[in-house]
Amino acid sequence: MDNASVAPSASPDRTFAILAHIGGLFTSWIAPLVIYLIKKSEAGAEFATDNAKEALNFQITVFIVYMVLTFSFIGLFLIFIPMVFNLVCSIMAAIKASNGESFRYPLTLRLVK
Repeated sequence: MDNASVAPSASPDRTFAILAHIGGLFTSWIAPLVIYLIKKSEAGAEFATDNAKEALNFQITVFIVYMVLTFSFIGLFLIFIPMVFNLVCSIMAAIKASNGESFRYPLTLRLVK
């Protein structure tokens, strides 16, 4: 495979972007935060930084929703809804990142700018 056919956001950048999205499923906001902090000062890592920031904002939003639902009686019966939403959106974002495209999570608080 020659380098001319590789998109500007090459393998390591895409890999970190994918890890930010998938890592959020397993570690909540910790994996996207670590990747964001590592990549934000690295030159040429804008793709990974943007994806990590987007995943971080989404995972913080989902975490807040989990906390609100956990402390409400009816929320205990509805907790599966944000879990499925998190799974579906994170997989969609990882697929987009693997194709070199950015993904904007719906219904997300943009806390990290």
